[in-house]
Amino acid sequence: MKTFKELLSSCDWEETLQSIFEKTESDVLRALGNKKRDLEDFKALISPAAKPYLEQMAQLSSQLTKKRFGNTIQMYAPLYLSNECQNICTYCGFSMTNKIPRKTLTDTEILKEVAYLKSKGFDQVLLVTGEANKTVGVDYINNAIRLMRAHFSNISIEVQPLATEEYQLLIENGLHSVMVYQETYHKQVYKNHHPKGKKSNFDFRLETPERLGEAGIHKIGLGALFGLEDWRADSFFTAMHLKYLQKRFWKTKYSISFPRLRPHSGGLEPKVAMGDADLVQLICAYRLLDEDVEMSISTRESEVFRNHIVKLGITSMSAESKTNPGGYVVEKQSLEQFEISDERNTEAVVTMLEKQGIEPVWKDWENNWSDVKR
Repeated sequence: MKTFKELLSSCDWEETLQSIFEKTESDVLRALGNKKRDLEDFKALISPAAKPYLEQMAQLSSQLTKKRFGNTIQMYAPLYLSNECQNICTYCGFSMTNKIPRKTLTDTEILKEVAYLKSKGFDQVLLVTGEANKTVGVDYINNAIRLMRAHFSNISIEVQPLATEEYQLLIENGLHSVMVYQETYHKQVYKNHHPKGKKSNFDFRLETPERLGEAGIHKIGLGALFGLEDWRADSFFTAMHLKYLQKRFWKTKYSISFPRLRPHSGGLEPKVAMGDADLVQLICAYRLLDEDVEMSISTRESEVFRNHIVKLGITSMSAESKTNPGGYVVEKQSLEQFEISDERNTEAVVTMLEKQGIEPVWKDWENNWSDVKR
């Protein structure tokens, strides 16, 4: 079986984008009528030709989501452990070139943040760091997981890409999921936005999900950062990546996230704007492509948008997020990775969900660490 790198290298970005824009009303109607949809159907559903059918897409997406996931939303919280980073990324507040105070949490500080999240009811946590091998490498991440594994039923990470054997070590100690976003699948544009640091290696990042599959991870999260390039092409290649991984690592679960470029310390204006209607269209298109894929929406998005999207395909969401190390308790005033749009507390988000007849799910499985002594 070919690697995804080989598959992607055989695709031309501009030709792919043109093929999406050339989809017609007939293609959209065919895609809507199909019970099982393929990547060509996905192209039609994210094309401009599908915009008049957004209401129909939303209804179908809502039905499929309810059939597969019920009236539930999984609740999670990001926990930023460090903003130290050796990369230059033009869109990120943690970029090495940004002159901000750097902070890496100690064990005591980590447990203070954990206590706060537990007091809010969270049982699923996403650990986030910058990419700095010496300070927040595998040993640091492994230690953090070991500290927290008795407190959470589900620990995920969004950190630097690692080797297969490093992922295996973390899995053995309680890691459940890994979120690894390609940012953009356009290789040259990727290089323009990552001129220095380990993250500048496009291929190493692209091959990370395959290393995760080989390591036996429970769930892999994919996505692109919308604003670096045309969202339609990046979304298509993300969908192609998803389908490749599902075929090769069929025991693994998958999720998709939808980060849009947001203001940060250093700032970068989106190259291609993605409006709210575009994002609704994309979420629905993913659900029509795949009934089983999980989809997450973060507090990057506005309160109003999140209120309206929760029944259309989303299966997990964060609340009361802080995107700076120690942001919940330890160091509330430190600079964030990006600005939060939905600043409601956890209780307000839960109330919103319950008013819409949605049950917030805090724990969806039991790990083996609940009785482990710290």
